Amino acid sequence: MLRKYLLGSSLVLTAVLSAYFAGSSVAQQAVPAHSYDYQIGAILYQQKSGEYRALAYQAYNLARLRLDEDLDKKSVKRLPKPERKRPRAIIVDIDETILDNSPANAYSANNNLPFNIKDWYAWGEMRKAKAVPGSVDFLNYAVSKGVKIFFISNRDETQKQATIDNLKSVGFKDVSADNVWLRKVVTISTKEPRRVAVADKYRVVMLMGDNLDDFSDVFESKSISDRFAAVDKNRELFGKRFIVLPNAMYGTWENAIYEYKHGLSELQRAEIRANALELP
Repeated sequence: MLRKYLLGSSLVLTAVLSAYFAGSSVAQQAVPAHSYDYQIGAILYQQKSGEYRALAYQAYNLARLRLDEDLDKKSVKRLPKPERKRPRAIIVDIDETILDNSPANAYSANNNLPFNIKDWYAWGEMRKAKAVPGSVDFLNYAVSKGVKIFFISNRDETQKQATIDNLKSVGFKDVSADNVWLRKVVTISTKEPRRVAVADKYRVVMLMGDNLDDFSDVFESKSISDRFAAVDKNRELFGKRFIVLPNAMYGTWENAIYEYKHGLSELQRAEIRANALELP
């Protein structure tokens, strides 16, 4: 299945992935067969559907429209005077916002492996993630207009050089250790302090991500109903200050289904997912 569905040179990528992941201790653990089959539809949607590409282009086309509006002198004059001369910045998440990691997810699902740090680091070291459609053109356009891009991700700090290399290899400009801000403390997932640090020196024009947590801490660690309420309350910001990319493979949305409980078995997770379905 991996040979059939991975992007690009699938036979080569399959061999490399297998070599990297073969030593994983996770692979030796007893996990019920087909535990991750539920992810395959989402992976295939990201890899094989024109609709996914259309949604990605739509997000980045909209982002460019919003940036052009902000660049207009009339818009600048409407800002408070202290804000008018502040340099512009855009904050972007990395994974599933500008880099597509679906081959790694495909490998894990195909081999019945859960997410684990060793395999995730191995994928990152390969520097093989492709750019999300539209992302390179938009961010490079923003750079050409004098906008500073900050790549704020919850990849771990140890992945920094591999991440920078991958971003550069797919064509992103103005990428360096100075504006790629990864997670320095593994147990702290909030991005709010990093966003605040950018806002202290720049006027943040927009934020882009595939997870609500990429935009504000008002969405963090909330139940499904509370996440819905927070989205509804901030609906005017989506498509303006907040630009969302599609990601049905993983995210806080799934953690909310499990009520953020740790230590659940795969059978327990499957039961919770089944019970969460809304039926006729």
